[in-house]
Amino acid sequence: MIQHAQIPQSNMTFLASRPALPVLAQWAVTFAVLITKWSLRRRTRKHLRHLSQEQLDDIGRNRAEAHHQATLPFWRP
Repeated sequence: MIQHAQIPQSNMTFLASRPALPVLAQWAVTFAVLITKWSLRRRTRKHLRHLSQEQLDDIGRNRAEAHHQATLPFWRP
């Protein structure tokens, strides 16, 4: 059996060529993306509280800025 080599498409080309998702599926994807963003923000801000001064210097933040960011609720960007 002969296998044909396929030229890889870019992600955007592939997505653009796909039919649109049903409305309910679009809402589900949007909801999943939102929950993922919130989870990442919560974890990042939780870890930010525990960084040492040297680590804060490495990322260009001072203690006050880190505290401010760490106290923001997860739904705020």
